[in-house]
Amino acid sequence: MQAEDMESSMESPNLEFEYGDTDALTAELSELYSYTEEPEFALNRDYFEEDFRSHARGRRWIELTVEEQRSHVMRLLDALEVTDRDKRLKVARAILYLAQGVFDECDTEVDVLHWSRHNVFLLYDMGIFTALLELLSMEIDNNQACSSAVRKPAISLADSTELRVLLSIMYLIVETIRVQTEDDRPEWRAAREAFKNELGSPLYNGEPLALLLFTMVTKFCSMNAPHFPMKKVLLLLWKTILFTLGGFEELQEMKVRGRECLNLAPLPEDSIKVVRAMRAASPPASAMELIEQQQQQKRGRRSRRPLVKQDSLDTYNERDPFKNDDARDEEEDPEDTDSGIEGEVDPLDRDVIIQPPPPPPPLRPPTERVNFPKGLPWAPKVREKDIEHFLETSRNKFIGFTLGNDTDTLVGLPRPIHESVKTLKQHKYVSIAEVQIKKEDELQQCPMSLGDEEVAETPTEMLYLGMLPNLSQYVIALLKLLLAAAPTSKAKTDSINILADVLPEEMPITVLQSMKLGIDVNRHKEILVKAISALLLLLLKHFKLNHIYQFEIVSQHLVFANCIPLILKFFNQNIMSYISAKNSICVLDFPHCVVHEMPELTAESLEAGDSNQFCWRNLFSCINLLRILNKLTKWKHSRTMMLVVFKSAPILKRALKVKQAMMQLYVLKLLKIQTKYLGRQWRKSNMKTMSAIYQKVRHRLNDDWAYGNDIDARPWDFQAEECALRESIEKFNSRRYDKNKNGDFVPVDNCLQSVLGQRVELPEDFHYSYEMWLEREVFSQPIQWEGLLQNP
Repeated sequence: MQAEDMESSMESPNLEFEYGDTDALTAELSELYSYTEEPEFALNRDYFEEDFRSHARGRRWIELTVEEQRSHVMRLLDALEVTDRDKRLKVARAILYLAQGVFDECDTEVDVLHWSRHNVFLLYDMGIFTALLELLSMEIDNNQACSSAVRKPAISLADSTELRVLLSIMYLIVETIRVQTEDDRPEWRAAREAFKNELGSPLYNGEPLALLLFTMVTKFCSMNAPHFPMKKVLLLLWKTILFTLGGFEELQEMKVRGRECLNLAPLPEDSIKVVRAMRAASPPASAMELIEQQQQQKRGRRSRRPLVKQDSLDTYNERDPFKNDDARDEEEDPEDTDSGIEGEVDPLDRDVIIQPPPPPPPLRPPTERVNFPKGLPWAPKVREKDIEHFLETSRNKFIGFTLGNDTDTLVGLPRPIHESVKTLKQHKYVSIAEVQIKKEDELQQCPMSLGDEEVAETPTEMLYLGMLPNLSQYVIALLKLLLAAAPTSKAKTDSINILADVLPEEMPITVLQSMKLGIDVNRHKEILVKAISALLLLLLKHFKLNHIYQFEIVSQHLVFANCIPLILKFFNQNIMSYISAKNSICVLDFPHCVVHEMPELTAESLEAGDSNQFCWRNLFSCINLLRILNKLTKWKHSRTMMLVVFKSAPILKRALKVKQAMMQLYVLKLLKIQTKYLGRQWRKSNMKTMSAIYQKVRHRLNDDWAYGNDIDARPWDFQAEECALRESIEKFNSRRYDKNKNGDFVPVDNCLQSVLGQRVELPEDFHYSYEMWLEREVFSQPIQWEGLLQNP
């Protein structure tokens, strides 16, 4: 392990990775299919040709006019409505062949993508998507298929054929229409907007498509439908939410517009551009460098023992610097010791020795050293409560009393404090979340005078409204799938089977088949992690922008479902190996496999994999998971302490070995928030990491992150913090979404005629039990009519 760490530290190059909403279109399309589905491409073509030849009179699809193509699609649409299940499947396969780009009539991959795009817009225009959605609902409610799958000891591809075909067509339609190109026709642009609105609005059975897919996820995780093809469901769910709500660039634009509407100052910088301009730092020192460093220190220390200044040892109350370095201080993290990635010697130690030893020879060529640009990448920020806290401390010190939340009165405070307050106010940043919390508090305090809040019917709002009743189930189901797909997870008998849509009917019998299936299974798991991590991050970011308490309830469900230890468990592996994994067979990827002749696969070619420096989806997943962890722990003291308790520091430090600026930034953010709780010895041993935090992470002007002087003032009460937050969330949901809200303030109607004239909603089965109800509630109850005539 140490040898691997040393190798990766010395040889890891800068990764030319550009983070975005998704990978290239061809990569996203190829990940829809597992390698075991490869024979089905020919099957789709055969079913299409079988029907098409009888109508085309020897012509090819690409030779038909648009009107002729439309009439053939209409015939296929009519044939989809037949009652015979097998005939319906054949027609669905023919439609899938069209969506895949009639590849048998194309010579290059570019042609396949061109005709796929043309056909997808044609299929959408003819109303295929709505028909597919009805068939999908039928398949989901097919109890016979569910019960037979539950009873089966082993589930394979054959059990989910209909679902896989339907989901594949729907995914191709959503992904192709979502991606905008420069040469799109005006009618295609109009179709894109119409489709986006359709997907985000509750047109399908009174709920958005995303909710139907979430229902499939929970049904699968509750073991009621183990044959559901989860990879395709999650990919379609992710792309549906990405399309309807918007990606990271759209989020940034929405944030800018939101700040303008609330009359807040513009953002100090565009975070996406800043992160893209960052360069990776060198990873912390490797084991070999540390051994060399330790030997240098020992030689220097043994020869100069009498020259130690005793008072400096007493002052800092540190361990004796001349003791053997292997005798670790109790305060130091035992895991971190073994990780082989310690930092540099602390400058304080160097001060103790009059003549410091010469530095060890550099093991890396000097050209690899990264020269940081002058100035820090981020403008510092200060919150209103930070200014209030600073003034409260200053007033207590100089005057002896405080003025509450008053940040303007500076009477009696010395001049330097005035200057400090002025600097803090120059960098004051008010977030949209703070404004939303303040407005919510006002609405709670004055429900009558402020009246009802106007809530915009945005796609995010409609999605939240639909998810709210079963939100915890959706979150737990996603985390169950993430746990099952994580490479660090051990196979357990009670864990869910996520391989139902990758395992063939007949298990492999040769070594080559076994290798191919092994690569396919690993690739399948990586794609699941990619889809779930991107989906969770999108939900958190959109809910946070829509309303902070919508974000907080999702965050709390994630925390209570053990998301924090789950992500740390995911990173507790050789992360360099995961990011450089080669679980793909290029010649089997779509659309390459349907255009080119299939070469003979050998064990050597499978082992070699592709020539890419890193795996895009794995690096994308790692960054997403780190961003989720940051979202969950930011400004949450109790959750930050969970990072400390779960010993996340050595795990996160290992992730710094990946020389990619964006990933390093989010790792450093997570280390920064817990630095003050890791103890002086950890900070002393990790000066290189501390320097990287200073250079890359945004500064809060009066945040004492590097020294931890206010630790005693912050007791860790996890339950109290989370309960207070939960109470605020429940008040928000009750005020905004509870239909029976403000029941105490509803006026009472005393008019007998109007009360009897009101329409009362009765359950559907009421007329069946009406007579029994009369007998039980009216006829069998003794009524004393004379009592009505007596005065009370």
